Amino acid sequence: MEISGKVAVVTGGASGIGAGMAERFAREGAAGVVVADVNLERAQGVARGIGAQAIAVRCDVSREADIQQLAQQARERFGRIDIWFSNAGILGRMGGIELEDALWDKMWQIHGMAHVWAARAVIPEMIQRGEGYFLVTASAAGLLNIVESAPYGVTKHAAVAVAEWLRIAYGRQGIRVSCLCPQSVQTDMTRDGTGSAGIDGVLTPEQVADVVVQTMREERFLALPHPEVAKYFLNKAQDYDRWLGGMQKLYAQHTKPAPAS
Repeated sequence: MEISGKVAVVTGGASGIGAGMAERFAREGAAGVVVADVNLERAQGVARGIGAQAIAVRCDVSREADIQQLAQQARERFGRIDIWFSNAGILGRMGGIELEDALWDKMWQIHGMAHVWAARAVIPEMIQRGEGYFLVTASAAGLLNIVESAPYGVTKHAAVAVAEWLRIAYGRQGIRVSCLCPQSVQTDMTRDGTGSAGIDGVLTPEQVADVVVQTMREERFLALPHPEVAKYFLNKAQDYDRWLGGMQKLYAQHTKPAPAS
């Protein structure tokens, strides 16, 4: 799909990858860009920087009603939605199964159900037109895993699965679906460190946007700004037990106590 003339909605659009993609959609000639975020003030700043073809909308993607309202506001302003970039995400605290249920539930909502709710809101109308693009931001953690945070790794796996299912179910009805799986990117999440995700370098949102746009043009499923992820994913599939052993070593490295000063 070419972006020129299309209307795009970006959740988590106030910063990081979302802001980078909102700006890139505008530069690619989008007819309208909706910058959605729970932080309306920051979203408004991104929209102002883009110009007259952009609006900002407050949206908490952990609430289906907010997503439905976002879709309606986009239609009221621009008449339709051609591209939905389901990008919002959270990191939360580091840890494993001991982390509180409230954090797990929040991540299930934002990394899993938010994509389902967004699909409910926009895919039926896309099918009626015979065209539309639905993008999900998962993570390399969704294809591999991440040693620092169990809920993040588990729910990002769910994000990949949702995107896969949408591609399977609607790919022959004119709906393009792609899944973005980067490692570390310069965002609010990495401000205090990149952890194991930074092993292959930290990319800028602009670099990620380059890969996403090219993926959309080629209508491929996986958008991999860190190409090394494809190799790791292949290694995982070819020898799962060996891959798990390597991840156990990585877990040990990142969870061992810091040396005494």
